[in-house]
Amino acid sequence: QVQLVESGGGLAQPGGSLRLSCAASGFTLDSYAIAWFRQAPGKEREGVSCIGSSDDSTIYADSVKGRFTISRDKAKNTVYLQMNSLKPEDTAVYYCRYGNRCSLPPRTIGLLFGSRGQGTQVTVSS
Repeated sequence: QVQLVESGGGLAQPGGSLRLSCAASGFTLDSYAIAWFRQAPGKEREGVSCIGSSDDSTIYADSVKGRFTISRDKAKNTVYLQMNSLKPEDTAVYYCRYGNRCSLPPRTIGLLFGSRGQGTQVTVSS
């Protein structure tokens, strides 16, 4: 079964850090661009970051640039999102998707493949 499973969310204090994981099963992530999105209650989906398939090039939304880092571990078939200097406005459900290529925000990724998973909740609060 082809699916992506997100994990690593939780409660963090402002200024804190979390690392999210996007693990693939049933296929190899290497061949695809992988993007992280987030959605807060009552708000539209926001593209956060993307990592390319061929050269691991990266794209970030302005709202997270300099604070978040996306990376790929081919041996573990997993993509990570390291989130530092967290802010309350980072609170959202985060989920990953795969596609053909990265694209500039807000689109963030070109053609989307598969379907969205359940995501992982990130809450930033003191």
